Amino acid sequence: MNTSDRWKQSAGRVRIGVISDTHGFLHPDVPALFAGVNHIIHAGDVGDRAVLESLRAVAEVTAVSGNMDTDDLRAELPVEARGDISGIRFLVGHLQRELLSRHENPAGEGFDLVVCGHTHRAYADWHDGVLYLNPGSATAPGPGEQPSLAVVEVDSVGLDPRIIPLD
Repeated sequence: MNTSDRWKQSAGRVRIGVISDTHGFLHPDVPALFAGVNHIIHAGDVGDRAVLESLRAVAEVTAVSGNMDTDDLRAELPVEARGDISGIRFLVGHLQRELLSRHENPAGEGFDLVVCGHTHRAYADWHDGVLYLNPGSATAPGPGEQPSLAVVEVDSVGLDPRIIPLD
C-alpha cells in the first residue's frame, strides 16, 4: 500500500495526543483536550508517575524519560520508543539531537512521525515526508512562549498537526 492510500484509510479515524515536559504537573485542561485521541505520546521530563496515570485514564500512552526525570522514572521509561497507531509509525525521544544520532534517516526507516521535547518550544516541520514535532512544554515554556501540547490528526493527504496553547 502506498503512503497516500494509508492516509486515506486512516483519515478521520486517527488522533494522537502529544505532550512533553510536564515536570510533574498535568495541566487541568489536558484530559479534555486529549478526549477521543487514540494514543498519547509523552516526549519526556514526565516528572511524576501520577502524570502518566492521569494520561492513561484518557488513552494508551507511550512515554520516554527526559533529562530532568528522577532515577526511578529513568529506570522505568526508555530513552526512546517507537510504535504504530493504525499504520502511523512514530519514533519518540526527549532530545532530538541524540535521537537523530541513532536514527539518521527516519524516512528510510519508515517513520511518519518523529516526536521530541526538551527545548520547551513548539514546532511542526516536515522533512522527506516525515513530520518532526515538538509539542512545547506543557508547564514551563521557553521565553516568550506559552505552555502547549499538540494533537495530530490524519486526513486524506497526511498528518495534520495542531499546536494547542494552554492557558
